[in-house]
Amino acid sequence: MGTPLTEILLIAAGVFLGVLLLQLYRVRSRSRIRKMGTELGEITGSHNYQNRLSTASEDDALADLGGTVNQLLDVLGHTERQLREKQSMFLQLAEAQSDIIFVHRDEILYANQAAAEILGIESATLIGMSIYDLMRPAQREKSRENIAKKLASEEVVPCSQLQLMKADGQALWLQVTSVPVEYHGQPALMSVGEDISLRMLADKVLAESRRQAQLTLDSIGEGVITTDIDGRIDYLNGAAAELAGVRPEAVLGRTMGETINLVDESDRRSLGDPARRCLLEQDRVNLGRGALLLATNGGGEHSIELTASPILDSAGHIIGVVVVLHDVTEMRGITQQMSYQASHDALTGLINRREFERRLDESVQGARTGDGQHALCYLDLDGFKTVNDTCGHMAGDSMLREVAGLIKEKVRDSDTVARLGGDEFGMLLVGCPLEKGRQIADDVCYAVKDYRFVWRDKIFNIGVSIGLVEVGHESGETEDLLSAADSACYVAKKQGKGRVHVYSSHDEAVARHRGEIQWLQRLQSALNNDTFELFSQPIISLKGKAKSGPAFEILLRMRDEHGSEILPEKFMRAAERYQIMPHIDRWVVQTTLAALASESIGLPVGRTCAINISGQTLADEGFLEFVVDCLDRTGVDASKICFEVTESAVVNNLTHAQRFIGVLHGMGCRFALDDFGSDVGSIANLKNLAMDYLKIDGSFIRGLGSDDVSHAMVDAMIKLARTLDFEVIAEQVEDHKALEVIRSLGFDYVQGFLLGRPQPLQAVA
Repeated sequence: MGTPLTEILLIAAGVFLGVLLLQLYRVRSRSRIRKMGTELGEITGSHNYQNRLSTASEDDALADLGGTVNQLLDVLGHTERQLREKQSMFLQLAEAQSDIIFVHRDEILYANQAAAEILGIESATLIGMSIYDLMRPAQREKSRENIAKKLASEEVVPCSQLQLMKADGQALWLQVTSVPVEYHGQPALMSVGEDISLRMLADKVLAESRRQAQLTLDSIGEGVITTDIDGRIDYLNGAAAELAGVRPEAVLGRTMGETINLVDESDRRSLGDPARRCLLEQDRVNLGRGALLLATNGGGEHSIELTASPILDSAGHIIGVVVVLHDVTEMRGITQQMSYQASHDALTGLINRREFERRLDESVQGARTGDGQHALCYLDLDGFKTVNDTCGHMAGDSMLREVAGLIKEKVRDSDTVARLGGDEFGMLLVGCPLEKGRQIADDVCYAVKDYRFVWRDKIFNIGVSIGLVEVGHESGETEDLLSAADSACYVAKKQGKGRVHVYSSHDEAVARHRGEIQWLQRLQSALNNDTFELFSQPIISLKGKAKSGPAFEILLRMRDEHGSEILPEKFMRAAERYQIMPHIDRWVVQTTLAALASESIGLPVGRTCAINISGQTLADEGFLEFVVDCLDRTGVDASKICFEVTESAVVNNLTHAQRFIGVLHGMGCRFALDDFGSDVGSIANLKNLAMDYLKIDGSFIRGLGSDDVSHAMVDAMIKLARTLDFEVIAEQVEDHKALEVIRSLGFDYVQGFLLGRPQPLQAVA
């Protein structure tokens, strides 16, 4: 093979020279010599032969012409040798290559040895074969068009990918570069193909991995954004785009600061670009509490938790940032609801005892520094028990809500009204002299006295007794002030009810001796003489026939001198004040385990009985050892016991609670968080405790049938419980309407008068 133009010249020159020499010997005329000299001049590019031959003799002209011809023959011979050498060099070079080399048109004109070996087809077989026979049928027409275009081009054709079929049927991917050439006087293509099958396979695997990764990222609920080393977005998944309210294609190549609006929920200040900050600090950036993402498409606000982490290459160099967005809108909403509930009474909407004590403490501290004087009132309703016992808890709750509204109407906007528990209320009259406080307290007394509570066909008259204490520069601690107000209230009630009494130092002694001292003596007598009584109330599973979970709750009762039943509400406050609760709880645990061991009470297989533990008892370091010893002595399986502890008890004694719960839970006991929602302390602590059940406070349950707020709060609590993998118990279920709502909300267990009233423990079989 040689350069096409030179090859043609060699053939043409050879023919012409042969004819020329023949004519030199046949024709001797000067005119003929001139003509041939002119023709030779045209071939050699010299046009002075005619002049030279016209002046030279015939012999000299012939000699001159013959020399020129000899020189031309030498040149042509040298050129032909060069062509043969170049052809040999091309063939040697082509055969030495590991890549496939073809010279072809529609058919293959030349193929190197590498082509034969890679395709598994003999070289001789390849020569003359249609190149389309090596392709899939679907590719042939398109390839035919491409080859025709390349043949018509005079330039090197850019790289392209081509798939051929090997003799064994396997696909072969080539990276092909083609050059238009002439082969034996005809246009052809010289194509060099690099085998990229492994690369294509790797690319396919990588592409599939990327596709799977992208599908995974697009399917998760977390928003994911990645940026390059300049902080420009190069990927965001569907969740991130939805959260930010953007189209992915609109933000690629832009920074997060330009496209995503992050602000602090408290003061709405911008939180900047977390990706840029991560690159600047070369460390992880966390935006935890209080971060809001404002959707750019008007899609509202999302509470988020955000983490921006550096992306490192194999050498440990930062090459970008990955940002993870966690939408915590719902959970933060639950937390905010819980936070509200932590400071408010669910039944009346007033602040609760904990928040009231906190505000009172602030006022006491302010009064000590000379910042005004205040008045503290302790209120106890007269006649509430009659309404509750006659018409039930729903009637009592309704009356408490109405009375709360009456009290709020009679105080100033700057004053605080709280429900302290049961039928007891508190008023903190800020910046109020004692005389003004007395006037406000009297107004409240008159308003409640004139109030008529109507329930169905019954009308009730009630009253309120109020104890009033001045909060000034020399006031004692918050607990002392509350005790003083409580004592003054006791005196007011003893003086005839419906009265206001201003505290004096003598009042507390009177209250203690006439009230709680008597309870102390009775409690000590009950403990010494073993005259407490245990009752039980059934807990029903809503999941059909339950194979686990609490079956009933153990309840404590006393009897008065006439044999009438005394509820815990009457004596618990005195028991707590005089630190008797640990002794009472020991009696309850020991008596219950003894009853289980003797099988005097029946407990379904796999079920548990629930025992309440007070906050004082939980703080008692020796109580854990007492329970473990009782279990050992009685032989009762720990899995039959479920301890109920309140939120406030856990939060106020967190260290002891964690140890108590952790040890006994490890032995097999179960735990329920009682009265959940009534006094939320720290939701964050729940996930660190080995709890099994959440028992939602009865004040929420009683309002489920008619109170939208209670419904929303209970729904939020259940979602929180599911997040923490707790089962949920509803207590104080008293009507069918509430029960239907409870079923629809997805409770696991129910307890209340509708399903069974408390009965003596010995009657449980």
